Amino acid sequence: LQITGLIFGGVGMVGTLAATAMPQWRVSAYVDGNIVVFETIWEGLWMDCISQLGIRLQCKFYDSVLALPPPLEAFRALMCIAVGLSVLSFLMAIVGVKYTQRGKEGAQGVSIFILAAGVAFLLTGTLVLIPVSWTGGSIIRDFYDPEVPVPLKRELGAALYVGWGSTALLLAAGAMYC
Repeated sequence: LQITGLIFGGVGMVGTLAATAMPQWRVSAYVDGNIVVFETIWEGLWMDCISQLGIRLQCKFYDSVLALPPPLEAFRALMCIAVGLSVLSFLMAIVGVKYTQRGKEGAQGVSIFILAAGVAFLLTGTLVLIPVSWTGGSIIRDFYDPEVPVPLKRELGAALYVGWGSTALLLAAGAMYC
């Protein structure tokens, strides 16, 4: 059970890092009947990218942190904290699993490491779930809003799915260790 939790936590940690770095949080939607598409727009936490005909990819980091909308600033902060906490909880889980076999004299200290890793994994999963689900909800709300112009409508990007998968793995790892 501890090894399975360690694998789930490790994959969840890598997924959290990937979701944080990926620019595909919001992807341009093709709502009209036009099947000829020349550009695909990706919007992420750190940059916007435009892919032209699937050949040329051009990305631009956001110019100023102060010019970002407040939700994006909060999502960046939550995801950065989640990455740091996932690494810390993974290291605590390694220490707890490694020293489980030591013997009966240090069993109390080992169980504290395992429990702390479980709580940290649960907290990390919650920290990832908040920005990913909030972004997904706003994309769906704007997609069905008739007042949002068609060129501004977006679809769920791959980073959101990676984030939801990472959340599931982190919460499973936390439950196993708790």
